Amino acid sequence: MSDLARYIDHTLLRPEATEAEVRRLVAEAAEHRFASVCIPPVYVQAAAEALQNTQVAVGTVVGFPLGYVHPEIRRAESVQAVADGARELDTVLNLSWLKSGDDRRVLEDLSAWVEAMRRQPEGLILKVILETALLTDEEKVRGARLVVEAGADYVKTSTGFSKGGGATVEDVALLAKTVDGRIGVKASGGIRDAATARAMIEAGARRLGTSSGVAIVGEDSGIPG
Repeated sequence: MSDLARYIDHTLLRPEATEAEVRRLVAEAAEHRFASVCIPPVYVQAAAEALQNTQVAVGTVVGFPLGYVHPEIRRAESVQAVADGARELDTVLNLSWLKSGDDRRVLEDLSAWVEAMRRQPEGLILKVILETALLTDEEKVRGARLVVEAGADYVKTSTGFSKGGGATVEDVALLAKTVDGRIGVKASGGIRDAATARAMIEAGARRLGTSSGVAIVGEDSGIPG
């Protein structure tokens, strides 16, 4: 089995994805022992039931993919997801506030979210998405520092839905340097082969968000896709 499996958040977030496709993704995650699944909130409960006897965590998205939800809505979405069985939450930072230079409001939003989620079941993993393709390097650094200060567990590059693109090795390296081991870095968006996956890990990623997990570990193990 490929050692890449333990890095992968097996992801299906297309708006037109069917329930059958989500269930297949969940089964693949269990078979390949991926770190987690990342699926739409409405399928969290079913995924939690299917994965209850595995080591695969159930993850979902909050305030996704735009990030400018009201702070109370961010928290309410998250509480519902946790009640349904989610143990990992990926939320999008409020890009409008960040690009407006209003770091105080960004930090207040994220800090309140983290504080509320720390009152949920122990071991909840919290990830904050920056959408690096829409940010300058200075904004990426500021955003990552705010994520650290807020107390989240990971800073994540991308939603995979932005017109600007997904993760790059350069952005992963920049984020890893900025957080300096205080939290993890998740690379997401455009990771479709084993070489790219390993390049992201080499640059400092601890998690990889991808819809190509099965193909990646198959390629890495020398198994034809």
